[in-house]
Amino acid sequence: MRQNGAPETRRKIMKKISRRNFLKVSGAMAAAGALAACGGSGASTPAASGASSTSTAASAASTAASAAGGDDKFASLGNFTMTVGHAQPEGNPRFVSMEKFAEDVAAATNGHVKIEVYGNGQLGTEKEMLEQVVAGTVQGMRGGQFDFSPRLLMFTLPFLTNTRAQVTALLQSELAQKVCAEAEGETGTVIINLCDAGGYRQFSNSKHAIKAPADLKGLKMRTNGMKTIDMTFQAMGATTTTIPYSDLYMGLKTGVADGQENPWVNVEGMKFYEVQKYFTEVNYQFHPDPFYVNAAWWNSLPEEYRDIITECATKMGEYNDELIDQNSSAAKQTIVDYGCEVYEPSADELKAFQAAVQSVYDQCVTEGICTADEIKEMQDIVAKA
Repeated sequence: MRQNGAPETRRKIMKKISRRNFLKVSGAMAAAGALAACGGSGASTPAASGASSTSTAASAASTAASAAGGDDKFASLGNFTMTVGHAQPEGNPRFVSMEKFAEDVAAATNGHVKIEVYGNGQLGTEKEMLEQVVAGTVQGMRGGQFDFSPRLLMFTLPFLTNTRAQVTALLQSELAQKVCAEAEGETGTVIINLCDAGGYRQFSNSKHAIKAPADLKGLKMRTNGMKTIDMTFQAMGATTTTIPYSDLYMGLKTGVADGQENPWVNVEGMKFYEVQKYFTEVNYQFHPDPFYVNAAWWNSLPEEYRDIITECATKMGEYNDELIDQNSSAAKQTIVDYGCEVYEPSADELKAFQAAVQSVYDQCVTEGICTADEIKEMQDIVAKA
């Protein structure tokens, strides 16, 4: 039987994991290799710390199928392993929903499709993980990384939405489906789900309260390199510096950046409140959370498996958004309880922020991120939500 997964692929992933002190996965790698050597199809890469529960779910699913009389309708389709990376820590909605996704796929395929989830940036930065997906080194990643699909940035225009219903309407629109479909031809990836990356995003800094756009002047604000974040801060007079998410805590602590922007659940999960004093609940932007999958690997799957994975990914996205809504208020309270100041602008003050960033819309059209007609289409979708 063919051994799945090239040695070079194993070497690259193990090198990256070792660099982040995740040596404990080496034993699980041998188990994953043994599974592939038994004749499974798809990539064989080492099991992550979160993958042990996935393996257990897959084993339980297979046992259940046998107990039911051995009628396993998926046995003839082969075995596949899907390695997926993301940057969020344990407890974050993305982490929790990805674990559930892995369990759901294992159960629905009687254990013949195993999802190995590497959370907490074990496989690198979001950009590095997306590069691995494009190259086929790993099969998938979730995260707000748009370097290879910049058209997705149109959904991150500042103050485009202000309710969950509006966000959902945009992400489930025909426009969103069209933009996601463009990714396969441009990057060799398939986006199998588009949910919310963490909820509405807030400003914070270590210098003073931000109550008006003018309060951002002179501040050095961290971004992840996303154009619409840079444009937004620069429109209000701030300078920007790019710091990877996994390095942001130390960047704020050491003063590489004065401030940052993130949803409450991310701030709480990464403990940014320990190194930031002033927060402003401005709700200026949400980020789509695309689930990228290598197109060549995806298209090699039997149709039955693609249908199951897609259905499970849809449920995962819905669960993710529910967790964000449930956890955002508690995360904000954790920040308040720690002693941080949280300023809540009035309606008139928010209008001042909105007016200050209108140039971002024109810049996005000029740079080809979207057209003026697409902006109008998004605004119509939001108005009807």
